[in-house]
Amino acid sequence: MQSISGINFGAAQPSVPLAGVEEPKKVQRPEDETQSRYQKPVMDEYVPEEKTEPSGRYWLGKDEDGKPKFYFADPERAEDAPDASDRDKSAEGPEKSGSDKDGQSCTCNTDKVDREIEKLKKQKQELEQQINRETDESKTEDLKAKLAQIEKELSQKDNDTYRRQHATYTYS
Repeated sequence: MQSISGINFGAAQPSVPLAGVEEPKKVQRPEDETQSRYQKPVMDEYVPEEKTEPSGRYWLGKDEDGKPKFYFADPERAEDAPDASDRDKSAEGPEKSGSDKDGQSCTCNTDKVDREIEKLKKQKQELEQQINRETDESKTEDLKAKLAQIEKELSQKDNDTYRRQHATYTYS
């Protein structure tokens, strides 16, 4: 098909072959590349091994009742060594705090915080009574605002976290 103007917009083809220039070679794909494309992918292979004896490690087993239990094989311990249940009690962990004869004991006192919370509860109760007795609406609104403030403060302070943070600790 030719354009109306007679100009060919396709690739320019020389009418006379150029001297010293070779024609482009056709690209061929190597045969092995096309064949490898259709081969199965290489995968890892599972090779089973014998189970090894645990050496100083933990393993999961079952006790007499069939419940799961952790076991420990200590390679350092001799066969005739006493069982782990016969160990001395000092290896099981520290004693309860405050029970050392020559150590320190700690006392936590939350009396001050408890008094503060009781005071807020009493104020809340008095404000509720005043609101019930009051006939003037403007005073009632003021009392309700104070009551909301005290309830908010109570919700922040009447919990274990606040008590622990503001408690008094004494060491002896």
